[in-house]
Amino acid sequence: MLWIPLVVVAAFFVFGMAVMYLWNAVIPSIFASVGTITFWQAIGLLVLSKILFHGGGFRGRCGCGGGWRGRRARAMWKDKWMNMSDEEKAKFKEEWKNRCGDKC
Repeated sequence: MLWIPLVVVAAFFVFGMAVMYLWNAVIPSIFASVGTITFWQAIGLLVLSKILFHGGGFRGRCGCGGGWRGRRARAMWKDKWMNMSDEEKAKFKEEWKNRCGDKC
């Protein structure tokens, strides 16, 4: 488990360098008035693009997570739902309606 923070830091730098090199290779040649950027500007662009193009944050859709965790959670709830009686399903729906209102 000690290697996870190291992988996160390494990915941070790798993605930052990739954005910097791609920007400096492509954008100045397309737009003459745009100059090259530094590593930290590339990190800023990466964060900004994540915010703008991925729903305003770094979490999965609907806060439920994506990837295998989201699929596993959906499968777990689907199994649970299939094993509920009609009364349990009605009670469950009512509880979520009270929690979420019209959003659910």
